[in-house]
Amino acid sequence: MTTVELPKSENGLHGTLTVPGDKSISHRSIMLGAISHGTTVVNHFLLSDDCLHTIGAFRELGVAIAVDGDQVTIEGKGGFNHFTKPTKPLDMGNSGTSTRLLLGFLSHQPFDIDLFGDASLSKRPLDRVIKPLAKMGVHVTATDDNFLPVTLHANPRLRGLDYQLPVASAQVKSALIWAGLQAEQPSHLTEKLITRDHTEKMIAQFGGHLEQDGLEITVTPQDHFEAQQITVPGDISSAAFFLVAAACVPGSQITLKQVGLNQTRDGILKALDQMNAHYTITNRSTDSEPAGDITIGYQALTALKLGAKDIPAVVDEVPLIVLAATQARGTTVITGAEELRVKETDRIATVTEELTKMGAKITPQPDGFIIEGGTKLHTATTPLDSHGDHRIGMMLAVANLIAGGNSVLNNADSISVSYPEFFNDLDQLR
Repeated sequence: MTTVELPKSENGLHGTLTVPGDKSISHRSIMLGAISHGTTVVNHFLLSDDCLHTIGAFRELGVAIAVDGDQVTIEGKGGFNHFTKPTKPLDMGNSGTSTRLLLGFLSHQPFDIDLFGDASLSKRPLDRVIKPLAKMGVHVTATDDNFLPVTLHANPRLRGLDYQLPVASAQVKSALIWAGLQAEQPSHLTEKLITRDHTEKMIAQFGGHLEQDGLEITVTPQDHFEAQQITVPGDISSAAFFLVAAACVPGSQITLKQVGLNQTRDGILKALDQMNAHYTITNRSTDSEPAGDITIGYQALTALKLGAKDIPAVVDEVPLIVLAATQARGTTVITGAEELRVKETDRIATVTEELTKMGAKITPQPDGFIIEGGTKLHTATTPLDSHGDHRIGMMLAVANLIAGGNSVLNNADSISVSYPEFFNDLDQLR
């Protein structure tokens, strides 16, 4: 367990920062590069623990992957069925994205594959992926039918699937898309709500094709993809920590360069809009994954309401929105966020527990929060704890900036799961 004294800011945050590459896109670039014809080069790749576990898994499957700084080169295998049998179980670490997506991606291999993860990941449910895959003919042996470790059994055939997703989850959707590409018949998926669409965009970028109509996705079997050169935009989920910090710490004014602006991921910006925050976006790109420079400074915020339809675009940023709401005028209500219960931690419980240590007035709900705004946060008299959850750890670092305090954080090493350079980047702005 790593314990650190959290940094504080005397005069607000200032300057310009390029946040690391998007985690979701980085994961998927490895997967698509691995099955493509030719050599894929990925620039501004996120070298976090989660993404390194995806790289490690594909190396075990016989894919040549080279890492040079934040540039990653993948030698494609030219299809789904050219991997080699791993000599040992695939280590997922703490990566739910790697685990759920690979269950679909590797569902048509001619050999058994074992997957395991750390203690936290081994508590996260997999039945939401395993059950629909079973309808396609996939046989997975899971711990208590729901958890890692699992064995993904050899499977010579996959049936098409007609399925309504019971949860709004891009991970589940993506796993089923990967499997659908390898099935013998087309698959028809219906989302509960629109979720992040990086898988769909990247399949198109690599020469594949999906049919989409609102919540409906048709996946036609296909196995030919062409290698690409990709520049990964900055991860808006990482940028969100600095956006909220700048908006809530007096005297702040920062610019974040080339942050991803995918419309299925910009919920933090829409939430800030609701809170009457003001920011500017300049230097917009016109790539498949849009990006731009975001400038924001300190300002008075007002309470907001978030419901189920808002959550998919902001699910990773809800802890930060709760923190911002403690500083806003009025009472904030967040509902429809029960998915937070099955993240790296029960984020409804951990956000409430940890921010309460700093004087926040939060009432947890089964599917969200009620937050009383206008609270003056203070240094926690007992150590704060990430509970092994990277986003909780970074949110608490921002909370300490707002409090102007000297709180101590236990389990700070969890932050490297998605943002190894977080504290170094924060120092650039202090």
